[in-house]
Amino acid sequence: MMAGIRGKDTKPELFIRKALHARGFRYRLHDSKLPGKPDMSFPKYRAVILVNGCFWHGHDCHLFKWPSTRQEFWHRKITRNREKDKETRQALEKQGWRVGVIHECALKGKTRLDPDRVIDKTEKWLRSRQENLGIEGTREGNKKDGQK
Repeated sequence: MMAGIRGKDTKPELFIRKALHARGFRYRLHDSKLPGKPDMSFPKYRAVILVNGCFWHGHDCHLFKWPSTRQEFWHRKITRNREKDKETRQALEKQGWRVGVIHECALKGKTRLDPDRVIDKTEKWLRSRQENLGIEGTREGNKKDGQK
């Protein structure tokens, strides 16, 4: 089962890539010269975007639930993933990169946001000088955007 889980080219990542490309952004994919091989790097903007799956990164949302089997293994695995996320982010920032993280729950599940809103926020951040970006689902989901 777990062997079928993708590390690259996930649906949320493909959505973000296609939408940003349609808005004129050009990027590098999984640049091995950068710490953590970020999903997308934008050298022109000195920015990277990480599209994180909520389960694998232990995000505190409805999409993450600790597995009931092999608990010790999963606790070590996910805890180490969180540590690597922090290390990667610090290494990127130390090299002068701005870091944006988009969590899966922003695009999927009951807390998802309007997809256009996610892309608008990402585009605004890329064009700004703001250091960090974090996009995640909200408890209200689309209702926050005035939708039902």
